Amino acid sequence: MGMSIREEIERWEEEWLSPHAVRSRESRGRMREEKPDSLRTCFMRDRDRIIHSKSFRRLKHKTQVFLAPEGDHYRTRLTHTLEVSQISRTIARALRLNEDLTEAIALGHDLGHTPFGHMGEEAFRDLTPTPFRHNEQSLRVVDRLEYNGKGLNLTWEVRDGILNHSGQSPLPATLEGRVVRIADRIAYVNHDIDDALRAGILAEEELPEGPIRVLGRRHNQRIDTLVRDMVENSRGKDDILMSEEVAAALDRLRDFLFERVYVGSVAKQEEDKAILVLRQLFHFYLEHPDEMPREFREGEEDLRVRVCDYVAGMTDRYAMRKYHEHFLPRVWVGGL
Repeated sequence: MGMSIREEIERWEEEWLSPHAVRSRESRGRMREEKPDSLRTCFMRDRDRIIHSKSFRRLKHKTQVFLAPEGDHYRTRLTHTLEVSQISRTIARALRLNEDLTEAIALGHDLGHTPFGHMGEEAFRDLTPTPFRHNEQSLRVVDRLEYNGKGLNLTWEVRDGILNHSGQSPLPATLEGRVVRIADRIAYVNHDIDDALRAGILAEEELPEGPIRVLGRRHNQRIDTLVRDMVENSRGKDDILMSEEVAAALDRLRDFLFERVYVGSVAKQEEDKAILVLRQLFHFYLEHPDEMPREFREGEEDLRVRVCDYVAGMTDRYAMRKYHEHFLPRVWVGGL
């Protein structure tokens, strides 16, 4: 009997991929062993499972920075995720890393994000037995919450990349995971500038001159500079690196966004309200667990964790709807 298509792909990986790449055949495997697929490598299957998950679909109605934006062109968590995936794949292909692994990590990295952007993370921080972190929640989504509590049973490498994509976590074990970690920052720094300019919160001339001179004045120029710099500095190395000048310019732009957009801007004037909505929903379901769907009502885990799973999984508009339902009087029209 001849080789399966999957085995042919795995043989191609052996010949083509960089010595520093992860080969599908070398994966540390899944928490629950599964029979290999005849068409797809383990990382291709992980990518497909993530794309078909409910939490992936909900990303289209989760805010990136601007709370429940009215304009059609502002980023959501879904469009952010697709931008991170595209940037990551470009870098992975240029470095001959495993594109399928890179893509799976990129598509899954934000599945645990709350409604209302990072404000949601702030809302839950002290409500759960351990501090809420979106990267840990993303892993929890794929391990425990998806597929009716069975989880997606992803490979060790994809799970490691999802858990360690944020700046507060240790570096991912794979170069593919490290590519996504930096691509995430490249994507959000640049698209948040783009959205802030569109919203009139920033003007072009306010962008800090130093980083703009290094990276470029236009959105596409900046991404191109950052990607090329990563590729040039990482080729043939067993790490993902950037030049000092370009890395410093990216950090400076990020700091600028924190000062001008993420904290204290007109976009964030609704922050306190968003936090209030989520905290009140949390306390409501803690006192009325029967109001939650059955998969969150039942379970051996601390009720606070299950309530957090439910509320954190909501889209912006669903959270608003539930808040209206539980806390605002209903308009009743009828005869006197």
